[in-house]
Amino acid sequence: RLSYVEAAEPIRIHYNDELPPRETQLMTLQTTQEFDVLIVGGGATGSGCALDAVTRNLKTALVERNDFSSGTSSRSTKLIHGGVRYLQKAIMKLDYEQYMMVKEALHERSNLLEIAPHLSAPLPIMLPVYKWWQMPYFWAGIKMYDLVAGTQCLKSSYVLSKTKALELFPMLKKDKLVGAIVYFDGQHNDARMNLAIALTAARYGAAIANYTEVVRLLKKTDPASGKERVCGARCRDVITGQEFDVRAKCVINATGPFTDTLRKMDDQKNSNICQPSAGVHIVIPGYYSPDNMGLLDPATSDGRVIFFLPWEKMTIAGTTDTPTDVTAHPIPTEEDINFILTEVRNYLSPDVEVRRGDVLAAWSGIRPLVTDPNSKDTQSICRNHIVNISESGLVTIAGGKWTTYRSMAEETLDAAVASHNLNAGPSKTVGLMLEGAKDWTPTMYIRLVQDYGLEMEVAQHLAATYGGRAFDVAKMAKVTGKRWPILGKRLVSEFPYIESEVQYAIKEYACTAIDVIARRTRLGFLNVQAADEALPRIVEIMGKHLKWSEQKKKEELETAKQFLYYEMGYKSRSEQLTDTSEISLQPSEVDRYKKRFHKFDKEKKGFITTVDVQRVLESISVQIDENALHEILNEVDLNKNGQVELNEFLQLMSAIQKGHVSSSRLAILMKTAEENLDQREPVSVDRSGGGV
Repeated sequence: RLSYVEAAEPIRIHYNDELPPRETQLMTLQTTQEFDVLIVGGGATGSGCALDAVTRNLKTALVERNDFSSGTSSRSTKLIHGGVRYLQKAIMKLDYEQYMMVKEALHERSNLLEIAPHLSAPLPIMLPVYKWWQMPYFWAGIKMYDLVAGTQCLKSSYVLSKTKALELFPMLKKDKLVGAIVYFDGQHNDARMNLAIALTAARYGAAIANYTEVVRLLKKTDPASGKERVCGARCRDVITGQEFDVRAKCVINATGPFTDTLRKMDDQKNSNICQPSAGVHIVIPGYYSPDNMGLLDPATSDGRVIFFLPWEKMTIAGTTDTPTDVTAHPIPTEEDINFILTEVRNYLSPDVEVRRGDVLAAWSGIRPLVTDPNSKDTQSICRNHIVNISESGLVTIAGGKWTTYRSMAEETLDAAVASHNLNAGPSKTVGLMLEGAKDWTPTMYIRLVQDYGLEMEVAQHLAATYGGRAFDVAKMAKVTGKRWPILGKRLVSEFPYIESEVQYAIKEYACTAIDVIARRTRLGFLNVQAADEALPRIVEIMGKHLKWSEQKKKEELETAKQFLYYEMGYKSRSEQLTDTSEISLQPSEVDRYKKRFHKFDKEKKGFITTVDVQRVLESISVQIDENALHEILNEVDLNKNGQVELNEFLQLMSAIQKGHVSSSRLAILMKTAEENLDQREPVSVDRSGGGV
C-alpha cells in the first residue's frame, strides 16, 4: 500500500489477553464507585469513543441496549471511503467545509486500513463512461480525489479503453461504452470491524456490556452552580431484567438514530435533531461482478449514487436514500429492492438477466442525518457530524459516517475532557492496532491449513475474520471424521463458517442466535435461506454452552427466524411465490409442465408427496435424505398441507419464467429426473443456492 499512518505515542496501559466474560463486565459496571466516562451506544462511534477514552487512561464504561453493531453500523455499503460525490460538490460549490470533510475521511480511510488489515483492503471501483465529453470531466474529478489523499492515496487511479474495461468487467453493458476510469477506496467487514473496536477497548480495560439499556439518566445538583448535572445512568440487563446504577463524571450519547431518545431523557424540552434516512442494500450471487472490481453508477434515474460491489464472494448493490421513522427493526421494502435491480440492469449487459429471484438477502439501515442544535438555522441538515454539550453536561455525538468514527470519537472525548475537567492527555488511537491485527499476515491462512487440517477456504475466512485470533477459533474446532478436512464442520455447505465460530462468538459476547448469524458471522446478510438452515445447529451449540432450556431454545429459534423474515428480506422472497400468484404460461408450456408433473403423479391424484418423489428418484438410482426432501417440497407447498398440487407447481414454473424465483430445488430436481427417466442415467442432486 502507498498509504502510511504514523502511530500516536505508545500506550502504557495493561492489555488483557483474556476477554472478561459478560457477567464480569456487568459486575464491574455495578461495583465501580464512579467511572470517568459512561458511553451509551455500542455502534462504531460509541465503541470508538470507548477505545479513545480507555487509551487516555480514563475509567471507561459502555452500555448497548441491543448487540454491538446491531444498528446502522452493520448495515452499511461496506466501504471505507472519503466520498467522491462530496468532493464533486465541494469543487462545484467552492465549499471548503465539504473539502475538509473529504480530506479528513481520506486520512481516516488510510488509518483504518492500517489498524485492521485482516478486516479491510483496498478495492478498485470502476466508473463506466458512456459519453466522450464525460471522460475528461470524470478523470479530472477522480485525479483530484487522489490529490486530496496525498501521501495516503491507496493506489493511483487510471483510465481504461472500452476493450480493457470489458475484459475486467465482462458483465458491463457494451452499447455506447466509451471507456472507464478506475479509482481505489477501502472495503471492510463492518460488523466485525465494529466488534474489533469494542473488544480492543475491553482488552484495554473498558467495562463494556451489550443487552444493557439505559432506563433513565441520573442527575445531581452541582454545589457551585446550583444546576442539575448528569452523573450516570440507571441501567437494566435486558437478559435478566436486573436494574442497577452506573455512576460517571461524564455521560456520552452515541446512540445513532436514537440520539433524540437520550436527549429527551436529559431534558424533555429538547427538540429532535435526528432526521433519519433509510438506505436499502441487496445481495445477489457473486457471478454478477468480478472478484475484485466494484462499479459506481454516478447518476441513477433519480439522481442518487448506486454502488455495485463484490463482498464476501457475493455482490452487494445499493443504496437508496428515503426518509423514514426511527425504528430498531428497519425493513427493506419491495419498492426499494426493485429500484436497485432496475438501476443495476441499466449498467449490465442484456445477456445478463438480473432476476428478482436472485436476491439472496436485503436489508435496510437507518442513516442518522442531523441538524445542528448550536446553529441558528436548525432546519438545515449538517453534512458532517456534530458534538453538543447540554446544560446538564450530557455530551452528544451524532451524524457523521462509518469511515470517520475514530476522528469523531477523538473530537467527542476532547470536548468531554474539556467540559468535565477530566484528567486525560491527547488521543492515542491513530495507528492503534485493533483486535486480531497484531499477528495477522496475508499468508497466515497457510499455517491454519497446515497446523489444523482446515479446508483452504475455511482457513482464509478465519484469517480474514479473526486475524491473529483465528488460531483460537481453530483450536475449538471439532474433528470431522473425514480424511479431509480434519477439523472444521461447516454450518452450511456453501459457506466457510464452521461450528467452532459459534462457540467463539459466545466469548465475543454473543448472547442470541441473531448475534451469530448477523454480526459474528455474516450469514444472514449473505443468504437468508442458508442462515435459516444453519439456525437449528447454531441454537443447539449456543444452548449447550449457555445452558438454555428447551423453551429458551424454541424462543431463540423463532426470534431469529422472524429477524430473517422481516429485516433480512425473507418476507420479500416468500411473497414472490404465494397461493395467489398468477399463472402466465402459454398453453404449450402448461402441457409440457403437466406432463412433467404426471411423471411423478402416476395415479393422477392432482398432487405429489415426498413418497411420489422418492419413488421416481429410486427408479433412476438417486438417494436423497428424507428430511431434505421434505424441505424441498415445503418451499413450493404454498398452502402448507404437506403436498404439492398441480396448480402450485404451475405457479412455481410461471414465477421462474418471470425471474421472480430462481434456483428452485424442486424445479431443477423434477427437470433432471424427467430427462433421466428416458435415458435411465443416474443424476446427482445438490442443494442449490436459493434466492430471496
